[in-house]
Amino acid sequence: MKKYDLLRLIGETPLIELKSLRTDSGLRFYAKLEGQNPSGSIKDRIALSMVMSAEKSGQLHKGQTIVEASSGNTAIALAFVAKQKGYKLRVVIPEGSVPTIKDILKLYGAEIIPCASEGGMRLAIETANRIGDYPNFVSINQFYNQANIDIHYSQTSVEMLRQIKQIDVFIAGIGTGGTITGIGNRLREESPTTQIVGVEPKMGDRLQGLRSLDEGFVPPLLNLNLLSSRFIVNSNEAIDNTKEIAQNEGVLIGISSGAVLAAAKRMAKRIQKGNIVMIFADGGWKYLPTRPWEESLSGNSQEKNDIHWW
Repeated sequence: MKKYDLLRLIGETPLIELKSLRTDSGLRFYAKLEGQNPSGSIKDRIALSMVMSAEKSGQLHKGQTIVEASSGNTAIALAFVAKQKGYKLRVVIPEGSVPTIKDILKLYGAEIIPCASEGGMRLAIETANRIGDYPNFVSINQFYNQANIDIHYSQTSVEMLRQIKQIDVFIAGIGTGGTITGIGNRLREESPTTQIVGVEPKMGDRLQGLRSLDEGFVPPLLNLNLLSSRFIVNSNEAIDNTKEIAQNEGVLIGISSGAVLAAAKRMAKRIQKGNIVMIFADGGWKYLPTRPWEESLSGNSQEKNDIHWW
């Protein structure tokens, strides 16, 4: 990449301490702000990684159109990367996705192919793969692409370890599985005692960027054996924590990051001291038109505390 190439700005995101959550026992909460990437999310990393991997293998070359199934950040990230590299992009999106995301894709010039929401991401992936079989189309397929894991193993985790020496607990949302598997593998190599914690939504809840494994699709990239714990977080709890962190820390995060923070608070009850490091996958600006923070946040407090797996 050239010196002034915008793609050079991907990565090297800040790691901050959430000082309002400090405890006297020595428990500290840290968050890596992936919303600071150029298109606004951690998916910039995998978009560039997958495109460069496809170019290197000869699968992708000038004049072809990239195809991907995505309901959010990966689509935006690919639209950004594709524009920088001179490719066209076609995105298969389940109906019911956040309207702002579609607006952003249109501004980038991406073509949107809607598919029935009832089929979920499974149908979207199948549709993208069929389109990818046509001449001059290449399906990137984030859910099966090894480059998704590799970039987090070789880059994101290395940044984290440079920013903070001791990571006792690492927490990330479960989407494609690439983030938590790639980073988790590297952290375990550095420290076998580091706990790796996954976060997913309650079945039926729509938390942008996260997947409930109960709905029948287990991402092939996800290594469940790597996880020390998994927490299920409902949408009320995620929104509540998103609002809280904006008011207490001045950090505007996406709702999936609110879910990660909720899981971190639960995890904190299991340990007396140490460093809990979270991935905040994106910023909250693109969700503002849906006005989620104005919804009732009361929820069922007992449900919030009790929904978790091992």
